[in-house]
Amino acid sequence: MNLLGATGRAAVVPGPPAEIRDYEPADEPSWLRCRVLGFLATNYYDDVWQAKRRTDLELVALDDDVVGVLDVSVTGAEATIDTVVVHPGHQGRGIATALLEEALRRLDRCGVTTLGAWAREDKAALEWYARNGFEEVSRYLHVHASPDEADTAIIAKHGLVAAGAFLHARIEREAEMRQRFERVYVCRRMVRSL
Repeated sequence: MNLLGATGRAAVVPGPPAEIRDYEPADEPSWLRCRVLGFLATNYYDDVWQAKRRTDLELVALDDDVVGVLDVSVTGAEATIDTVVVHPGHQGRGIATALLEEALRRLDRCGVTTLGAWAREDKAALEWYARNGFEEVSRYLHVHASPDEADTAIIAKHGLVAAGAFLHARIEREAEMRQRFERVYVCRRMVRSL
């Protein structure tokens, strides 16, 4: 997730962060647009959804339309950010941080003690997590195999032919995976205590 754009910080847009409120079903079309456009310049560019997936805490930032999204799943005292993204035209205004601050207030009231997130190699996203009190606690690899690469990694049965694959690998095999596959990302578990 790259919260600020592929090349680092976006230009700061004057004005306060957008209004923050709970997601409503009528927000779905602009929620989906915000998520797709926000992820487009990141290495999550192909994580496209046709419908919103429900989570326990769903916040949106509004400026006429949805310009920021923060979804969190809660399991007891632990919570995980499922989606945090800001529309490219509204990045640099503090919207992601405002969404996070509202989520932290609500999670604290619910007895959540730890908030986690997964992030790939997007420098701006990792810097945002660090500025907001998250620390990396573990990592592994996301490997995206093209059809040609998948043939070297997967044995298909029952007449199936691999047309590509998404795989996980241990971080200790990073050099080998980067040599064998074009798209390899370090996936980091970021955690913040509340």
